[in-house]
Amino acid sequence: MALAFNALTPQTRALGFSWRRLVPSQTQFSTWVCLPKKPIAQKTISNSAAKTSDSILSVSDVESRQIEEDNTNGITPTSTSTTAWMEFAKNVSGEWDGFGAEFSNEGIPIELPERVVPDAFREWEVKVFDWQTQCPTLADPKDNVVSYRLIKLLPTVGCEADAATRFSIDERSVGGPDSGVSAFAYQPSGSYVAVWPIDEKGSHNLFELEHCLINPEDRESRMRIIQILRVENEKIVLHSIRVFVEQWYGPFRNGDQLGGCAIRDSAFASTPALKASDLVGVWQGPAVVANFDSSQDFLQQLLDDRDRKSVRDERDIILLPKQLWCSVKACEGGGDTLCEVGWLFNNGRAITSECTFSSKATLKEVSIACETTALEGT
Repeated sequence: MALAFNALTPQTRALGFSWRRLVPSQTQFSTWVCLPKKPIAQKTISNSAAKTSDSILSVSDVESRQIEEDNTNGITPTSTSTTAWMEFAKNVSGEWDGFGAEFSNEGIPIELPERVVPDAFREWEVKVFDWQTQCPTLADPKDNVVSYRLIKLLPTVGCEADAATRFSIDERSVGGPDSGVSAFAYQPSGSYVAVWPIDEKGSHNLFELEHCLINPEDRESRMRIIQILRVENEKIVLHSIRVFVEQWYGPFRNGDQLGGCAIRDSAFASTPALKASDLVGVWQGPAVVANFDSSQDFLQQLLDDRDRKSVRDERDIILLPKQLWCSVKACEGGGDTLCEVGWLFNNGRAITSECTFSSKATLKEVSIACETTALEGT
């Protein structure tokens, strides 16, 4: 039986779903982070106090992030699900900070609301597309529970980020009483895929498909690409895209510290998009898979190592900055829909995430692969 999310009940981060919008917000964005030399004061316009966690990961926990891998570039499953979850909890937990931006379904960056942009930018006729963000994340290594907060900071001029003001906070949970996810598939490396229903009134059901991809070459760097999808007339279509470029900034501190001007990256939304010529062709590589079609368990480990081969052309591909791309297209025969995102590295290497949905918008399968370019016919 496929795992259905037709009844889109809002919740937050984990397989079960529930949103908590602590501060009014427009669009949501993810994060990148660097550890500051000293704590940075933060002002907040939130009227609600964010939750704090009773447990804090130790530095030694995080220093052991590097685990042994075989030649599959970090997608080797562990022998037991308990061990796999412990590794996942270790690798996903911490302060992930950076920048986030929203794009149209054609890959065009969307400007921030005028009311949040400093006057100086308008005077200089500078368009602002990116939020600086924080994403403190904590996973329980013993129970299958993960929670994180998406914190958007108001744009600042120069190094005024040392006194950053929080614009909004969204809190999400996977597992536990506040769980708000329909489906969650994870990999010990820290990569995961989550399906988040959205509480929207209207004639079409909306949901978010969140792909979190850890850099196989740098466990402290990740991309979160969120496809906002709409179901209409038994067809899944792309509504918009959110991208969060994030770096691991240190052990979990519930967002109490901010990288400020020490942050290791910069705004990216208006930078050049991936070139189609770098993507078109035959790709193949090892993949790990979670099958939801025959399971009612909303949380699954990505297992079943298999080889995957893909042929990509320019049709239905949305090219994004930071060497990213995504697509939503109908599968050949059967009425299924394939949602894909990818992150291209140097030398013809990429990490990709694919999700297959039925015509009734039920999740059937999730797979993550490390791919390389291949010659036609191989």
